[in-house]
Amino acid sequence: MKREYIKTDVVIVGSGVAGLFAALCIPNYKEVLVITKEKLDECDSFLAQGGVCVLKDVSDFTCYFEDTMKAGHFENDPEAVRVMIESSPEIIQTLIDLGVKFDVGGDGKYDYTREGAHRQNRILHHKDETGKEITENLLAISKTRKNITFVTRTTMIDFIERDNVCYGIVCEDEYGEMGAIIAHDVILATGGIGGLFKNSTNYSHITGDAFALSLKHGVELKDMNYIQIHPTTLYSKNEGRRFLISESVRGEGAILLNENGERFTDELQPRDVVTNAIVEEMKKFKTDHVYLTLPNMTSEEAAKRFPNIFEECRAEGYDITKDKVPVTPAQHYMMGGVKTDINGATSMKYLYAVGETACNGVHGKNRLASNSLLESLVFSKRAADVIASDKSKKDDNIPPVDLASYPEKAEREKEFRDIIMAEIKRKDEAFYDKWCNDED
Repeated sequence: MKREYIKTDVVIVGSGVAGLFAALCIPNYKEVLVITKEKLDECDSFLAQGGVCVLKDVSDFTCYFEDTMKAGHFENDPEAVRVMIESSPEIIQTLIDLGVKFDVGGDGKYDYTREGAHRQNRILHHKDETGKEITENLLAISKTRKNITFVTRTTMIDFIERDNVCYGIVCEDEYGEMGAIIAHDVILATGGIGGLFKNSTNYSHITGDAFALSLKHGVELKDMNYIQIHPTTLYSKNEGRRFLISESVRGEGAILLNENGERFTDELQPRDVVTNAIVEEMKKFKTDHVYLTLPNMTSEEAAKRFPNIFEECRAEGYDITKDKVPVTPAQHYMMGGVKTDINGATSMKYLYAVGETACNGVHGKNRLASNSLLESLVFSKRAADVIASDKSKKDDNIPPVDLASYPEKAEREKEFRDIIMAEIKRKDEAFYDKWCNDED
């Protein structure tokens, strides 16, 4: 990146579902620049297995609303939940129109599944790679849009702001070259914080940069301690990202067993409840895992319904339908984040946040399974619609940027991590001690 300003109408930081859908929803007369920290397909959206929720008909609204609120311990914003649910049919139809394929049953109708804390089957899926199916389609279409440009292996290292007005971002490319991107609007879609945890289902480069910069610049955050631990990831003693075994496997009948081969919980409770039950069993037996098995399916059925999960388990020597597969909890999803309204607007003017980066109140204290993709799509479109309708003019007097003032990458990454972890500890010392305090 040359040491000069790049100017565009909108810069989007992140190439997951939220960032891509926002880019596609912005009118083609606006120039959009999407930057991403690694390769375009190295985002957590590609890893989303279970599915995407949808309001099948109005008769399910109250049940779906209550399920979402209950999973979130009723700390959700009811208006945000209402907006998400009511928007879901239109959003899903848009995906279908764009070419996204969802699984159908023998009758040719969509095969809706159910996961933990859902009382109805309302989840559409594409085998066990729903996120990949959606993200690949959005990415392919985005690449055909002349107003959308992608820059990979480029990291946001600062906001350009003055008097709580955002003018753009400072970036560093893979060669250590820094530069400034000036834009009328900035959309943060950087994902969560899994890269800060030793055990996480996230890619290691997803380290909450947007949160650290928000804390540095006084952008309001919300519920930074509301971090979801997924109950079932494939147990391994190796370092690196943990392989998620989707809740949809339990939705299709998988059960959890302790060291004595005993079933010890209702597998379809909310994720935090199941996680706590697993932790108690591990304490009781002084182990670092429990077991998962899917006895009501044949190997052939499981391989068809969950091809990715089935193959990953088989590569580790397990047939999930016959064997006890060792599983353990791992950090998975951020419910808190940069506080936004229901249109993605943050407390800083011209700065928006969408997807896992944003906290718009939909998830409350604990996300309901398969609401994440839907939430990302609904609210990224709303942010894009606001940006499209905004006719305001911004002061052209751009704040100066001193590129020589920024620390080296390693120092910067440590500073960002320390800032985020300190905020989590400030908000919830018990959670920090339980899940964060053993990090290196």
